[in-house]
Amino acid sequence: MTVVIAELAYYPVKGCAGTSASEAVLTPAGLAHDRSFMVVSTEGVYRTQRRDPRLALIRPDIDADGTRLTLRAPGHDGVHIDVDTSGARRDVDLFGAAYQGIDQGDAAAAWLTDVLDVPSRLVRVPPEHHRVTDGRTPGTSGYADSSALHLISRATVDLLNGKLAERGAELLPMERFRPNIVVTGWDEPHTEDRAHHLTIGTAELGYTKPATRCAVTLVDQDTGRRAGPEPLRTLASYRRAPQGGVALGTKYSVLRSGKISVGDEVCVGVWGESEVQP
Repeated sequence: MTVVIAELAYYPVKGCAGTSASEAVLTPAGLAHDRSFMVVSTEGVYRTQRRDPRLALIRPDIDADGTRLTLRAPGHDGVHIDVDTSGARRDVDLFGAAYQGIDQGDAAAAWLTDVLDVPSRLVRVPPEHHRVTDGRTPGTSGYADSSALHLISRATVDLLNGKLAERGAELLPMERFRPNIVVTGWDEPHTEDRAHHLTIGTAELGYTKPATRCAVTLVDQDTGRRAGPEPLRTLASYRRAPQGGVALGTKYSVLRSGKISVGDEVCVGVWGESEVQP
């Protein structure tokens, strides 16, 4: 069976809802507009669903050229933002690392503060943003947790859902794992662990590391509420990550940019050993 892209999604604002796409431009930092904005505290410290699960309720919509951002949430009027890419830089903190961000103004800040019920501001990655991500293949990204792309196969999530069903737990939708690329056609779960060089159209991806899962997977993306302990409890029974914690899916750096689409064939150029042992 041919291995192809089944789904594409990007997340304009880190921690907020994603946007499905039939095609996307793949840049050195990942899918265009992916995690190019971040919600921060008034002190500039990042917010994620780990501490602020209501971020899942915020649905961003950004124009193709990135100049206009709209934020919507249930029970709130939307706010429209003319994206500032040249304003004053401010210090921001992402997992203890120091970066810069461009504040997107008081209207965005007031709206986010109202929705999240905690003082917040919105920043954008500045054009000169320089970040070297870790893992086996160095790369860059915006405000993503680490590497530019998160890829997962349907077979991998189907296996997890089978194990959840055996425990009498609810099955989980793909959106709970917030991938950029969903692949179908691999019969064996976790094949992505061993796919260390991918070609999709004219684009090329290099393997960086397993995707270590965190408390974000406990958040119901439709309600913005924690619904744990699954899937972390079940993953702990068979997917222990080498760095600690549990892993599901794979992270990649972008070796060559291009345009990718749902239905594009995913070709593996280099196979390697999985870092996650059963």
